[in-house]
Amino acid sequence: MAHVALSRNRGERRKPGGFLLLPVMIFVAALLLAASFVAYVLWPTWPSSPIALDAPSLPITIAGTLFEVPPAAIRIAIERHPGSQQRLDLAFSWPSLQPPQPDEEPDAGPDANPNGEPPALAGGANSSAPAAAKASGRLFVTIAPLGQMLSPAERLRSIYPRYVAPQAAAGAQGLAVDPFRAGTPYEGEDLVYLPDDPTRFYARCTRPSGVVPGTCMQERLIGDADVTLRFPRDWLTDWQSVSAGFDRLIGQLHPQAN
Repeated sequence: MAHVALSRNRGERRKPGGFLLLPVMIFVAALLLAASFVAYVLWPTWPSSPIALDAPSLPITIAGTLFEVPPAAIRIAIERHPGSQQRLDLAFSWPSLQPPQPDEEPDAGPDANPNGEPPALAGGANSSAPAAAKASGRLFVTIAPLGQMLSPAERLRSIYPRYVAPQAAAGAQGLAVDPFRAGTPYEGEDLVYLPDDPTRFYARCTRPSGVVPGTCMQERLIGDADVTLRFPRDWLTDWQSVSAGFDRLIGQLHPQAN
């Protein structure tokens, strides 16, 4: 009998713990419900139907900077929605600076995977450049956050001079061509710039190799967004028109810059 009474007393001592656990479980359930509601409200949503290519320009924010982008210029389908985004991949016909016509627009491009996801950011800045030789009338534009990288102007002043050859060669229309030395991060590329005022015009360019033409890239900082413009190296023979065209395009995409 004493053993039965002792067991009963132990069971009775466990009951209060069960009652204390119930409020904790209710609190946790309420907390999960509140978190689910907040996530539902704040989760980004996109239109259920695709945006037409001829729709008005979309307000898209990259790194806190607002751009107005025509849907037909956006190369990656999943990027065709308004709101905040991490990256934009664009293409424009040159020299009109209009989005490519639907019948001439390529697919996501050779630097996108079969699922239509954005291209990876690997290697040098020119390593992911589209095959401009197949569309010499195309200007390819990428907009992404600058992040922890140095600004384009700072790289021009303090980074590139460490890696270029001591002597620059003469280029087209008064430009200077300074090859990057072998063994540097930019091996196989040239720094092309206006000697008297490099900030006015400069570009990093790959060199032609066999049937593969050279490709150039120029970067411009708009707020905290890094705008990379990729174009055929052949365009350097009229770099003044190219620079003016880039200015007009930036004005179209970011009117606040005017």
